[in-house]
Formats: sequence, structure tokens, C-alpha cells
Amino acid sequence: MGRSVRGSSVRALFALTVVPVVLALVPAPAEGRAASRTWTVAVPRSAPAAPFAVHDVAPTRLDIPVNTVTATPAAGTTVDVRSLRPDGMWSEWTPTPAVLPESHDVQVRLVHTAASGPGTVTLTAWRDPAARPRAARMDTFRIFATREGLVGGTTANGHVIRTRDHFVALPSRRGLASRSGGEYTVRVCTVGGHRCAWAPVWDVGPWNITDDHWNVARQSWRDLPHGLPQAQAAYQDGYHGGKDQFGRRVRNPAGIDLADGTFWDALGLAANSWVDVTYQWTGSGPWGTVETPGWALKVRAAPNAGAAHVGYAARHARVRVDCHRSGQQLHGTQGTTTRWYRLAPGKYVSAAYVRPGLAAAAC
Repeated sequence: MGRSVRGSSVRALFALTVVPVVLALVPAPAEGRAASRTWTVAVPRSAPAAPFAVHDVAPTRLDIPVNTVTATPAAGTTVDVRSLRPDGMWSEWTPTPAVLPESHDVQVRLVHTAASGPGTVTLTAWRDPAARPRAARMDTFRIFATREGLVGGTTANGHVIRTRDHFVALPSRRGLASRSGGEYTVRVCTVGGHRCAWAPVWDVGPWNITDDHWNVARQSWRDLPHGLPQAQAAYQDGYHGGKDQFGRRVRNPAGIDLADGTFWDALGLAANSWVDVTYQWTGSGPWGTVETPGWALKVRAAPNAGAAHVGYAARHARVRVDCHRSGQQLHGTQGTTTRWYRLAPGKYVSAAYVRPGLAAAAC
């Protein structure tokens, strides 16, 4: 495991793998399960990884809607899956066997925890009328943030960290976006909301790797309150003997790491600080993807380029949109427009740099 500027980050290896997929109709089992689909995924050879390595497989389009997926993994490999929701956003990665939002589109992530491959993983998916995915809601929690640093290192999704980069790390791979993807994006604001950043989740950490504290039905430490990171409980209250899941003594209460550009430029932080974090993919409603030639798009206090600069929305970030209104005409990657999107009260970006996902109404 690598170490960040304050010694709590967890590194992982990553490769995007497009592998052969074989899809077939299989008979309904004797217990009466509805028609299902099965397919196989090739497992590439992987060296031992600490703590894990991930390989994302191209999404599979099924001819029937499914909400339940099982897998027969290869040695040294576990399988996470996700489905495409009706609003065009992906559900969280969930270890198999998994219950997902109903969809025709399923994606597989191979997670190597030891030397593995070559081999195959067989997946079966069907629609179970009684199955219900984990409830999700878009909450905001006050979390202690630390600066990641590690310029030149590689994140858990394969991104090579640049100077003044814009991304975050969360302590669970359930919200780990694909390389150069923004399907899992957080809004991070200074206490009081004077400045905010919208940044994709491109790394795993700090401290833990199974602590999806933003979920009501979290993967680990379910006795902790919703929204309380395990590291914070360990540091402040001596939870788990004051140690993280790897047995390390927790030296700060961090529940999120911020890349240098998010930390210094977007939020204007001078030191590790408490921030307010909203996990945007857990909600619903209008959204768009930031597409800008630079690494981030300036967020303004009003719908014009002369208004106060109050944060950044990183390139690739998928941002929730409150509504749109007219403002200064600008030309960008999406053409010329007078439309501006309000991402939060007093926080606007020009639609000239945001590719629409789900359309927003007028303010």
C-alpha cells in the first residue's frame, strides 16, 4: 500500500480490460426462477495486488431486464457489478451476489485480491420480483478532509496524479469511478458553503477500503451511525481499538482525500479541514457532465463570467443540476449558449461546457 502526504491513503492497481463476452439463454431453474441470462468474462493474469487490483469489463446489454446477478468467480478474484439506472446514471458497484436497480445494462468489475488468471468468470442474471436494491438517498455529511498529494503516483482507477489535480478519494471501491469517468462525483464545500468543488472519485482511501459510510446499509461497521467514517470513530472514540481495518493506528479522522487542485484551488484550503460532502450519484434528478478543455470549470456566484469565482467543477464530473436560467452568452465545447446551470444556491456554471444528461427545468 502506498502512503499519502499524511500516511493514510490506500493504493490499488487498475486496468481497463475489454474481454470476450458470451451471452446465452439458460432455462428457468426448477424452483421457478424467471428466464435468466448467463455470460462469461475472461479473467486476465494478474500479479498479487495489495490490497486489490481492478479490471473493468465493457458493459453488457441484455435482452431482458434484470435486477439480480450472481457470479462464479475465478481463484483470487471477486466480482462487483452495477446497472444503468433509468436516469442514465450507474448504480454503485456491488459485490456479487447482488441486487441492483432493474435494467437491461449490467457492467462487471473484476477485483483481484491475489495472483489470479487466466480463467473465466460466469455470471447469471434474472429479474426477481421480490428483490429490492439497497435504499439510497443523497445526504450531506461533515467529513474531515486531508490533502492527498502523491503527484506522479497512480490512483485506484489508473489515473496518474498531476500537479494541481482535481479528484477525491473515498474509503470504499463501491463509489470508485472508471478511469477518466465521473459517474461517481461528490460535491465538497467549505463549512458555510462559501466555496464548493465538484470532483470525481478516482481513488480509494483514506485509511479504509470497505467503509461506504454514506450508505445506510454500509458494507462494514454497520453499528456506526450513518455518515460517520470508521476512521473518525477510531480517532475520536477509540472505536475498533483506535485502528483501521488493516490494524494501523488512526492518526487523523479523515473520511475523504482531496487532490491538490481540489484542496488548494477549488476550496482554498490551507490545512486539513472539516468539509461538507454530498455524494451526488446517490440522488436523483437532472444532471450533466463537465466537458472543458482544462482540468476544471470555474463556478460563479451568478450566471456571468464576471461574477465572483466560488469554486471549480472538475472535467469529467457528473454534476446534479438544480435548474437553468439565462445569463451571459459563452462559447464552449457544447456550442454557443446563454444558458447557465445552477448547481447549488449561488453556484453557477455555463451550459457551454456541460453535456446534458437528464434535462433540467428553468429556475
